[in-house]
Amino acid sequence: MDYRQSGVDIDAGNEAVRRIKSLARTTFTPDVLSEIGSFGGLFRLPQSGYREPVLVSSADGVGTKLKLAFMSGRHGTVGQDLVNHCVNDILVQGATPLFFLDYLATGRLAPDVAGDVVSGMTKACRENGCALLGGETAEMPGFYADGEYDLAGFIVGIVDRSRVIDGSGLAPGDVLIGIPSTGLHTNGYSLARRIVFDTLGLSFDSDVPEIGTTIGEALLAVHRSYLPIVLPVVSRQLVKGMAHITGGGITDNLPRILPEGRLALIERQSWQTPPLFRFLAEAGDVRDEEMLRAFNMGIGMIVATDERSAQVVLDLIREHGGEGSVIIGRIAEGERGVAYI
Repeated sequence: MDYRQSGVDIDAGNEAVRRIKSLARTTFTPDVLSEIGSFGGLFRLPQSGYREPVLVSSADGVGTKLKLAFMSGRHGTVGQDLVNHCVNDILVQGATPLFFLDYLATGRLAPDVAGDVVSGMTKACRENGCALLGGETAEMPGFYADGEYDLAGFIVGIVDRSRVIDGSGLAPGDVLIGIPSTGLHTNGYSLARRIVFDTLGLSFDSDVPEIGTTIGEALLAVHRSYLPIVLPVVSRQLVKGMAHITGGGITDNLPRILPEGRLALIERQSWQTPPLFRFLAEAGDVRDEEMLRAFNMGIGMIVATDERSAQVVLDLIREHGGEGSVIIGRIAEGERGVAYI
């Protein structure tokens, strides 16, 4: 008996690493001091531009959106989802990304699939200006079903301590600006899949006139990065707080940046709910309150600023790719939380 007979193909693993090396190298910045394949990745901290540099880190996954990749055989977009999600999570504190690490675990390693996933990651890393510094590809026979895998990412970014954004200074009258999402992003897929595939019996390629495309295309839409959209206002120190609208929706994510005694008043009619969310709500008979906790409902990032800067911030956001961004509410005195008006 040998290792391959027990389900682990070392040669396939080596082939996957060979492909990943060439992809990852396209993301390297001058501060990367190691190659893919070392026991650890080496990265030199920037030597200028920061008086008191602070590292900001985050880890996340793609969740059951991976099931869509398995159904369709399209594995590149989930890699982009993973990187962009992590970039947004540190962006809300004012950080720009330095490097990214990934973890890919599967029952039986397919180098082509691993290559597609990592290709998506490297595309997003290049777009966000961060290096894919390393990662782990684990073959675990008997642990995952054939053709399935799990995916997680870890990101490290940097911000000057004096420019950390934490929402602590939010005050009554401050304005909340909502930036559109590009779909479900990476949250709510367990509910969406139950509605679409279990209740309605649709297939990945089923056309849905209400949304103008196939349901699979709509659900696989890439989780956008808000870095190029928001960085111009962050660099001008016009942002008092930001919330990445992920699992829990606006209802559970916005309070994470609110100080005690601050209530976010969200004008529910200030933006038009995209057709995909309306379709899911109607098809699944899902209450609006539940939709607002399960999905982003078309708002992927919220930026808080003072009232006198609101128009400047809104114009800059729209100018740099945030078309459709609108003022969706304000900060008021009250018990910390979100109230829809």
